[in-house]
Amino acid sequence: MPHSDKRAINGLIVPDQACSRITTPEPGLQRQILAHTPSMMLVRHEMCQGWRGAAHQHPHEQLVYVIRGRILFEANGAKFDVVEGDNFIVASNVEHQATALEDSVVLDVFTPAREDYL
Repeated sequence: MPHSDKRAINGLIVPDQACSRITTPEPGLQRQILAHTPSMMLVRHEMCQGWRGAAHQHPHEQLVYVIRGRILFEANGAKFDVVEGDNFIVASNVEHQATALEDSVVLDVFTPAREDYL
């Protein structure tokens, strides 16, 4: 995010909420970058029931918190249901995939920030 999109207050970085636009990177998925620095990023994802993400991996560690809904998460050949209130961490470079079993809202924290999302 360019410097003009956030402001520093007594050591805090406060994002300009007007700049946290919602994008649709693929049908059934909406993404909103809530805040980020070069070392971390907070992202809100909304998934429509039936959305299935492509299996992928990335060098970022990812902390996942399910705000609402239910997803099927697959990693390294294991599958598990994740529901509202559940959270987990995806280690760096682990191949993973998610499928929305219901309309779902998820918060993801990435470290470092995902430059491909900016």
